[in-house]
Amino acid sequence: MSLLERLFAIPTVRKAIWRLWYPFLTRRLRGEEELFLNYAFETDPPVGLKLDPADEPNRACIQLYHHVATQIDLRDKNVLEVSCGHGGGASWLTRTLQPASYTGLDLNPTGIAFCQQRHRVPGLSFKQGDAQKLPFPDASLDAVINVEASHCFPDFPGFLAEVARVLKPGGHLLYADFRFRDQFAEWDATIAQAPLQRVQTRDIRAEVLRGMETNALRSEALICQRLPGFLHSLGRDFAGLPGSRVYDALKSHELSYRSWCFRKA
Repeated sequence: MSLLERLFAIPTVRKAIWRLWYPFLTRRLRGEEELFLNYAFETDPPVGLKLDPADEPNRACIQLYHHVATQIDLRDKNVLEVSCGHGGGASWLTRTLQPASYTGLDLNPTGIAFCQQRHRVPGLSFKQGDAQKLPFPDASLDAVINVEASHCFPDFPGFLAEVARVLKPGGHLLYADFRFRDQFAEWDATIAQAPLQRVQTRDIRAEVLRGMETNALRSEALICQRLPGFLHSLGRDFAGLPGSRVYDALKSHELSYRSWCFRKA
């Protein structure tokens, strides 16, 4: 195990690293209209969503959000997205699925400032805050969305407990993320013990791999243009480029990517 991997294994250190990485990334990507920080999703045959021309460049990333969020009907629901990144998913879901309200929450204050300036959509708002201490009253939300972020949280069971706290009875957690093989048992055990009922789950490894391949050329160009050379390897992992550690692990089943729908009793 490398020094970086050993550091990432310490929850408080992992959180501190992400606190630095995401604002840095937001500043480096400023002006690039990079609205999604997640991996992507493509089926075979293709999903075939009808998108506006302005959304088309982000098709593969949008399709991941569509897969996760449409596990239930969000129309007229009060929705929170935890770890909304640069807000592209929040904007698209608000414009197309017509929730009553949609709040994007993220720990990254630089990212939230970007979202507030970039995404002016009726019913959509953004708030800086911590996934481990959600700034919402008990039983106040119909749905919580979390896409590809929980691997950054120092206390995943604590996050699930917070989600259960803020959801109304009958509310849903719509969730997708990945873990490496040495984390599978802990991940499965935590989900089995979650204070939420599991409605459905799906292995989406193959679809995420296709999405990574779809976005590869654009991501490589962005890394070369916007990141210093010593960060190119980290950037390729972060983007899931073919040949990167993350891509190879996903292809060899050493990395699992799954989606879930949970319900609060």
